[in-house]
Amino acid sequence: MSQARVISNATILSRAAPIVVQGIAGLRRHVGTTVGSSPWVSVDQASVSRFGTVTFDRNPLHVDVEAARAAGFDGTIVHGFLSLALVAGLMSSVLRVDHDGAVLNYGVDRVRFPAPVRVGARVRLTMAVAVVAEAEHHTDVTYRCVVEVEGQERPGCVAGLILRYL
Repeated sequence: MSQARVISNATILSRAAPIVVQGIAGLRRHVGTTVGSSPWVSVDQASVSRFGTVTFDRNPLHVDVEAARAAGFDGTIVHGFLSLALVAGLMSSVLRVDHDGAVLNYGVDRVRFPAPVRVGARVRLTMAVAVVAEAEHHTDVTYRCVVEVEGQERPGCVAGLILRYL
């Protein structure tokens, strides 16, 4: 079993070799396919606590082991929105699109948190190209993003991330 990377102290993850796609035409060829998965990473309690501080989310399930146990969890759990936020950092280890223009976050569709992620659990991002929608001055690409949790059947987060390629 490989060593998990721990996300801590705003450390930038070392990147695995991503799949490289040549522009929008390359993305169109991948519609409906899973393009890959990121390396497994762990999220430590310090990162969860900092996320809660920055976002003003003071729910004790994320920082208080006894409160989490009283609620039926084995220990503290990762914020759902932290699981979603990991997508942005992990996607560059899955896919790189060679594109001359700017790329913007346009939105997120149908975000769900099907199962809690325990603090310290290993997670990875699995991505698929779901939709490539071309307009006159931009192209919106929807990626199906699944934050898998090692040893769990249900993922921690599922979302349609929409990037706008200008």
